[in-house]
Amino acid sequence: MKTGCCFRYYYIICFNFHTLPTLSRHHLNAPPNTYLATHQSAIMPSIIDSHIHLFPEAELDTHNWYKTPDPPFEGRRSVEEFQSQTGSPPELAGFVFIEADRKNDDSKDWTLPLQEIAWISRIVTGKPRPDEGHTPEDAKLCLGIIPWAPVVLGAEQLEKYLAQAEETAGPEAWGKVKGFRYLLQDKPNGTALGDKFIEGLKVLGKKGYVFDLGVDQHRRGRIQLEEAVDMIDLAHDEVEEDEKVVFILNHLCKPDLTIISQTDPAFIAWRTAMFTLSKCRKTYMKLSGLFSELPDKLKAQSAEEIFSAILPWLAVTLAAFGPGRIMFGSDWPVCTLGTGEDAWKKWHKIVEMVCDLAGLGPEDQELLWSGTARKAYKLDE
Repeated sequence: MKTGCCFRYYYIICFNFHTLPTLSRHHLNAPPNTYLATHQSAIMPSIIDSHIHLFPEAELDTHNWYKTPDPPFEGRRSVEEFQSQTGSPPELAGFVFIEADRKNDDSKDWTLPLQEIAWISRIVTGKPRPDEGHTPEDAKLCLGIIPWAPVVLGAEQLEKYLAQAEETAGPEAWGKVKGFRYLLQDKPNGTALGDKFIEGLKVLGKKGYVFDLGVDQHRRGRIQLEEAVDMIDLAHDEVEEDEKVVFILNHLCKPDLTIISQTDPAFIAWRTAMFTLSKCRKTYMKLSGLFSELPDKLKAQSAEEIFSAILPWLAVTLAAFGPGRIMFGSDWPVCTLGTGEDAWKKWHKIVEMVCDLAGLGPEDQELLWSGTARKAYKLDE
């Protein structure tokens, strides 16, 4: 994707954003399902949901986010629930499973992350246990796996973990492992710049794995964005081009969507970081996870109203990365918190509106909905 093409999308969206009162009468006040109906008449591109989490009920309390007496989720979130809430549209080709933050005692205890690998392996191999919420026929839907890995421990310990993870997964499921994630959004400042962390990233790159990057500007501030930029530079320093680790950025780096002015320092810092991060051709962005960053009162609003509110962030993302380095993701089931069980469908509609307002043609839409995920994760290899 040429830079000029990216800015073309930015100018198209920004122009339409500034004329939004006119557009709003079409998008916001149209009869129910009018917008969707106009798009269903066209051939819908294949969809890969590049970011979902799954967990069985029996293992709920193994996650860092499971806090009693009021956990965010009660009961399993498995393939059955995912298919129910998406409506299983025929164009949905499958999903990429992302680790769901299992407890690991600061990377010292690998028992529960390995248990998670065993869980997703049962989905991939079509061997469900009772009441796990998936069937042998669901195996084809899992196109890629991104487990947790103790990248922070450096090369030697990471290599040991990878060997154990491969043994736990078995050959069929291990073939679906395309990279790893180690959440930085809740780690102390400086974690991503440590020598061992950079060493671990270089191991992943050498082995052909991607690194899913989860940082949080909304709650942690611009330091997380600045460290992400420096981390990528360090991870690629003195590394052959074909061994440089690919970074897949989660959720637009979690911008603060409660701010209302594009002159706010937080928005300016985020926008600057997006263009800086996009300069590296080994970075990709997931168009995902934004419901979690919305003010509570907006989460319950319609797709059209949310789209209008977050359009400046969407425009910058498309301008910086272009459809060739942006991939659709839902962050299911996290996206349902405060939004409801129709969250996947609502986000899908918002992304459709992005494609429409930016004037994306069939090829670019195919990239955004599935092609970029296939390329970045090497799903066909």
